[in-house]
Amino acid sequence: MIAATNNALAAANDIRDLKPPVAIPNGWEWLWLALSILAGAALLFALWKWWQYRRANAPVVPPIPANVRARHKLQEALTLLTQPKPFCILVSDTIRSYLEEQFDFRAPERTTEEFLHELQATDLLSPEQKESLGRFLESCDLVKFARYEPGEPELQELHHSAVRLVEETEPVEVQSPEPKVQNQLASA
Repeated sequence: MIAATNNALAAANDIRDLKPPVAIPNGWEWLWLALSILAGAALLFALWKWWQYRRANAPVVPPIPANVRARHKLQEALTLLTQPKPFCILVSDTIRSYLEEQFDFRAPERTTEEFLHELQATDLLSPEQKESLGRFLESCDLVKFARYEPGEPELQELHHSAVRLVEETEPVEVQSPEPKVQNQLASA
């Protein structure tokens, strides 16, 4: 009998509450999730296409030629004529940058001696231009590094030699032969 009461007590202690109901997913939740992911992807694709379209149709600003930029900087340098060191720094940097863009030299990264030595090995400038450029850069170096204080006439001469170098080395625009053909057809 004792065994029967122990079994009855064990059965009474074994009773527990019911488990809550288990949610059974239906297909509509997955459908809405998939549709929202597709809508997000379509929106991102539309934004990307719109950005590509705007970038492709953006107005293209033609680059300013190196000789025009050099002329503008040399004109700005005239305002520094009373200050020899800043004037010489601006003028020599302008010429070095111009030569780098125009002839693909590494002028700003080299010392004057290195640059002039490399320049002698090329035929991009005439011997007179090379000699004039050498005198110009050495005069600028005297002011920049040796604390030489030139007068205003010397600085104006440096400016004139820089402008002359830009004028002599700027590219020449080639006219198309089409107007000649049209003139020949008109005269015939």
